[in-house]
Amino acid sequence: MSDISVPAMSLVVLVGVSGSGKSSFAAKHFAPTQVLSSDFCRGLVSDDEMDQAATSDAFDVLHYIARTRLRRGLLTVVDATNVQRDARKGLIDLAKANDVLVDAIVLDVPDEVAIERNAARPDRDFGPHVIRRQHKDLRRSLGTMDREGFRRVHVLRGVEEIESATVATEKAWTDKRELTGPFDIIGDVHGCRSELESLLRELGWEVSADGARHPEDRTAVFVGDLVDRGPDTPGVLRLVMGMVEAGTALCVSGNHEQKLARALNGRKVRVAHGLQESMDQLAAEPEEFQRSAHAFIDGLISHYQLDGGKLVVAHAGLKEAYHGRASGRVRSFALYGDTTGETDEYGFPVRYPWANEYRGRAMVVYGHTPVPETEWINNTICLDTGVVFGGKLTALRYPSRELVSVPAEQVWYESVRPFGNDVVPLRDPGMLAIDDVAGTRHIDVRHNNGRIKVREENAAAALEIVSRFAVDPRWMVYLPPTMAPSATSSLDGYLEHPAEALAEFASAGVTHVVCEEKHMGSRAILVLARNAEAAAKRFGSTDGTTGVVYTRTGRPFFDDADTMAELVDRMRQACGPLFADLETDWLALDCELLPWSAKAEGLIRSQYAAVGAAAGAALPDAIGVLEAASRRGLDVAALLAKTKGRADNAARFTDAYRRYCWTVTGVDGIRVAPFQVLACEGRATAVTEAHSWHLEKLALLDDDIIATTRHVYVDLAKPSSRDAAVEWWTSLTESGGEGMVVKPLGISAADAAERRIQPGVKVRGREYLRIIYGPDYTDALPVLRNRMLGRKRSMALREHALGLESLSRLAEGEPLWRVHETVFAVLALESEPVDPRL
Repeated sequence: MSDISVPAMSLVVLVGVSGSGKSSFAAKHFAPTQVLSSDFCRGLVSDDEMDQAATSDAFDVLHYIARTRLRRGLLTVVDATNVQRDARKGLIDLAKANDVLVDAIVLDVPDEVAIERNAARPDRDFGPHVIRRQHKDLRRSLGTMDREGFRRVHVLRGVEEIESATVATEKAWTDKRELTGPFDIIGDVHGCRSELESLLRELGWEVSADGARHPEDRTAVFVGDLVDRGPDTPGVLRLVMGMVEAGTALCVSGNHEQKLARALNGRKVRVAHGLQESMDQLAAEPEEFQRSAHAFIDGLISHYQLDGGKLVVAHAGLKEAYHGRASGRVRSFALYGDTTGETDEYGFPVRYPWANEYRGRAMVVYGHTPVPETEWINNTICLDTGVVFGGKLTALRYPSRELVSVPAEQVWYESVRPFGNDVVPLRDPGMLAIDDVAGTRHIDVRHNNGRIKVREENAAAALEIVSRFAVDPRWMVYLPPTMAPSATSSLDGYLEHPAEALAEFASAGVTHVVCEEKHMGSRAILVLARNAEAAAKRFGSTDGTTGVVYTRTGRPFFDDADTMAELVDRMRQACGPLFADLETDWLALDCELLPWSAKAEGLIRSQYAAVGAAAGAALPDAIGVLEAASRRGLDVAALLAKTKGRADNAARFTDAYRRYCWTVTGVDGIRVAPFQVLACEGRATAVTEAHSWHLEKLALLDDDIIATTRHVYVDLAKPSSRDAAVEWWTSLTESGGEGMVVKPLGISAADAAERRIQPGVKVRGREYLRIIYGPDYTDALPVLRNRMLGRKRSMALREHALGLESLSRLAEGEPLWRVHETVFAVLALESEPVDPRL
């Protein structure tokens, strides 16, 4: 039996004459979606799988599909004869272009078997000479195929060996995604054993002569360049090799290990940059250790993917397109970074600042280029702080992002280039650029494990708003998502009812929910700093501004700057207990600002009041005319009843919107109803905390300007608890309330997003819906029940995930443009066509 193993992310090329059993072999060992057949592609382009005139077009289609699958990292199998070198070369080039490995599986059967099989197939009308020619091409290839660029050539000879073969997939060596840490990632050591031991002890490791272990089972990850320049390369290797062998550490190759391995292999290399020191130090060690060290550094790989792909460690960094890939250029990038092709005045290559353009989902930790101080750049960080040049040795604790350093004991090696002069000037973290948001973009969000597409036309619409109307982007750190209504109710007289919302969450596996009063106001985001110093430190405010209030589209809530400042001051005072409890100098709050008329007075006058006034003027006269007609004996009873019903509906409509309007002067009369603490210093609380936590913290606020959000908790497993929630909603809406929002409880917002559970479902009252759908909407319920909620719900999930991402980036201290990228995307999605009444 032949056991064949192919990489899980690779191109597999089946090779064999027509009739060798390639299609049967592929069907037996691979999923149908993984196999690309040349015959099938020929049929796609010509409706005849045997139309040889369509072969060129068929292979264009095959290569296009293969290219797309490989770009997406999917195992792809090509079922074609592939007996000629040129045919295989095109596929090998395709694999290399997508940085994946390529294996060949050769099915070598006798001519007679293939001829007999083809004779039994009526669709194969070519003669035996074709099989013999293909077999001759295959024979010519077998001796040299392993030098064409295949990782491995698996040859199965004879029918029995083909039928008994097994095929399995193997993970890439770089794939350690099952390891979740916690990790201590350590920068370039360069032979500084003493400093490495000091750093490990500072990190809590127990260090011995030939290894180290951590009492909390942490794993060390070395970014490479263990060797050269420093005083004790063998000591560093002995310690790290012991840790790797014991399973307490991982290590990737650095360019210095790569060069030392080449030298030890007898290759001609330029002896410079500390290589001679390593060679001399290793020469003084026992031969057994030299052999072990040689094997260790020769076996180091380019990079590791860790923690489900959330963390990538590579010596010189790695752009997203190369994560998990395998090719010469991937290894070169991981070892040396991206260079411009130029050299600086000291003869060193000028490195392209790839991190400035990084937009990947994974955190990338690297070294290679010494920097005086570490700095986060777009979820990447360089840990080479030049210990061998007299700087320090630095480690990053993952996932906490804590940096730990120990100083160099002395300058062990004089740098040719003054230490720190190789740092490429970084982009101003507070600078926004149109390229960050323009055009079609795909934004990685961590809380639903996916990417969200923003179309070019939607981005253009958002750009118009942001550039002309939005608040200072330094304060615009979050935009709230849209919210979907509950599934349409089938109860008589109702369009929305709590029963559907509660059932929806129960079916999604949610055991508890909270029902929160839905205030009829205008959505407002408040970002507040405790004082001017905190505003300047966190938000770069230099004009004395200590906070902002803005709408769900990022516009200032008030046109009058004085009113804005007055409300900010009132809310800063009101939030004093919250500042103290959370030990923070700034807060971001999600709120409703009451009354509705404070922001929507113009809309109310032009739209809602106009409808009510028109109905109030016309319908009484119409009723009078119809009553007079009835007294004269005309049969207008049905029309009269309908008109009276419309008048009653119009009165209900007017009463409904008037409940949410009252006079305000400046801030007097305004009330703020906060219902979620979005973020504070170092914490994205909207991501990590349950809704009950938010309600408890907001209950600390005791000020006349604060409106409390009433709420009830519901155990979805208890019918009595559900019934109580329905009764509460009924009482709330029949007394003039808008309705409620039902939110999952007991799971984090991040968990809900990953499970694609709606973050909240609104259930609006029967009378309030007259404002939304019109005075007579109850007469049109059969039609309205056909409303389509899919697009609205999709938008709610995408915007929610983007919002969580923006808050996570904010709390982690990422640069403004990284936060603004996701905020802008929410605004862009808002321009998608969705029924505004939903």
